[in-house]
Amino acid sequence: MATLTGISTCTVTACSFNTEQNCNAGAITVAGSPDHAECGTFIALDVRGGLPTAAAHVGACQRVECSHNSDLLCTADSVTIGAGADTADCLSYSPA
Repeated sequence: MATLTGISTCTVTACSFNTEQNCNAGAITVAGSPDHAECGTFIALDVRGGLPTAAAHVGACQRVECSHNSDLLCTADSVTIGAGADTADCLSYSPA
């Protein structure tokens, strides 16, 4: 049985799902374009959302060229989300 990869840290405090550098979304999608991975769940609103106590996970990964991608699931031990080329990037992204 596959397990979902956890999000160790998210430093994107402008995200509505971020509380004290923790992601409160139930799961995120890693999206982006070739050679670039970003958090597709990033929402910059003045309202806070998500679950009150969540251990967020990567629900799906669209970056098939990432070495951690297997069947559109992330196989990394955990991922870090933060500023990269964009405001909310998957900093654990590693092209195969």
